[in-house]
Amino acid sequence: MAKDLCVIKGKCVTIVNCPTCEKEVKWLPESLYRPFCSKRCQLIDLGEWTDEKKVIAGSEDDLMSSEWEQI
Repeated sequence: MAKDLCVIKGKCVTIVNCPTCEKEVKWLPESLYRPFCSKRCQLIDLGEWTDEKKVIAGSEDDLMSSEWEQI
């Protein structure tokens, strides 16, 4: 869950947890891998998607297979 952290000079920074390791990550343009804390965590997550350890719920009917046949 994201939370706001007020820092020096009154600026607030949103803090999120890395989806892979749960480490806190500042949501800033300088945070190159956000929402991940590092390239390593980003690649671990990508690997889980490609190995189908993570999926988006849905049925095959959602794929609109009849439309694919027309292409």
